[in-house]
Amino acid sequence: AGVAAADSAALARTGLPPGAVASFASVRALALAMGRAEACRRPVLSSWSALLTYLRISLAHAPREQFRALYLNKRNILIREELRADGTIDHAPVYPREVVRRALELSATALILVHNHPSGDPTPSRSDIDMTKRIVDAARVFDITVHDHVIVGPEGTKSLRTLGLM
Repeated sequence: AGVAAADSAALARTGLPPGAVASFASVRALALAMGRAEACRRPVLSSWSALLTYLRISLAHAPREQFRALYLNKRNILIREELRADGTIDHAPVYPREVVRRALELSATALILVHNHPSGDPTPSRSDIDMTKRIVDAARVFDITVHDHVIVGPEGTKSLRTLGLM
């Protein structure tokens, strides 16, 4: 999984020939596209397991913390998935007003927040919980629903909604 998640530069440093590096990149892109297509065939909330599979494929083995927002329309169909912050091994700076501003630009009516824990343990930290609350509060002003905040790691996923933390 680590090889599949590695970027082209990291694979090239291993001494793999350029053709093999390109092949790995193509396979990864195909796997992501297939996972995303399956997750987006119907409203995201009704295909939750497909969404979690896609999120694990795309984020579980990323070497740095990434924060993404899934912007949904009124029928909970994915409008756009966007990387909102690309951080370090244990932190990605997230600005609630930017997440909500983008939702307004896209005419999204709902969000699903997602980030990864490269350490492996997807248990939410106190700062994860606080940041989620700030985004939920900011979105509420504009009648935008935050359905969940999912944390992804190699050891699995955690949902703040399922844990009763939002």
